[in-house]
Amino acid sequence: MGDIVIVAYRPKPGCEAALAALATTHLPILRRLGFVTDRPEILMRGENGVVVEVFEWKQGATARAHAHPEVLALWERYAAVCDYVPLSTLPEAATLFATFAPLQEPLSASSPVTRR
Repeated sequence: MGDIVIVAYRPKPGCEAALAALATTHLPILRRLGFVTDRPEILMRGENGVVVEVFEWKQGATARAHAHPEVLALWERYAAVCDYVPLSTLPEAATLFATFAPLQEPLSASSPVTRR
C-alpha cells in the first residue's frame, strides 16, 4: 500500500491552460516510471482556478522520484506555470463537503461550482 496525496496548484497569471494540460500528463509519466499505483487519479478545479490532484505513490517511491531526472524536469515545468499551495488556503476547504469541478470541465459563468 502506498501513500495517497492531495496537492493543490495555483496557476500563475495566464498559465491556466498550460497547467491543465500539464496536470493531465503528470500521472502517466509517474506511472511509466513506476512511482505511482494504478489507482485512478482525480483532477479537479476550484472556483478560484486552483487545480487539485489526488493520487497514490507506491510505497517508498516518493524519495526515488525526487532524485529522478525526468521527474525533476517535470516539476520544473510545474514551477514555470504554478505555485503549490496548502489545501487549507482554498475556499472549498472551509466547507464541510468541499466541492470542486472536474478539471476536464472548465468553470464558466454558466456552470458555477456550488457549495454545500
